[in-house]
Amino acid sequence: YTTMGWEVYPQSLYEVLTMIKKDYGNPTTYVTENGAAFADTIVDGCVHDEKRIAYCQAHLAGVKQAIAEGANCKGYFIWTFVDNFEWAEGYSKRFGLVHVDHRTQRRTVKDSGLWFRDFIAEQACEN
Repeated sequence: YTTMGWEVYPQSLYEVLTMIKKDYGNPTTYVTENGAAFADTIVDGCVHDEKRIAYCQAHLAGVKQAIAEGANCKGYFIWTFVDNFEWAEGYSKRFGLVHVDHRTQRRTVKDSGLWFRDFIAEQACEN
């Protein structure tokens, strides 16, 4: 579960993308917001957010599997780049790949941001 109390169910992206393929004629789709709030803290200048990395890895694996099975998914966008104001929770929850100190506005790239950077670079090399 996330700090919002939401269940983490990575298989859902695979299921939805393959359902769209089967039931709706396989239109072009984009995953436009996929992410989760976790309790991120800075320790010695770093944010070690292993849960977010695992979340991203598992969800992207589902997208990759659906594409391999013919789903017409053309893009995946993580939610969100930086910790921001969430309409229902204000600044109390952190979703981003970059930690924002809301008092000083200092930004710190989280481990998940570094992981996502490397993941994108690996995909570019494969294609």
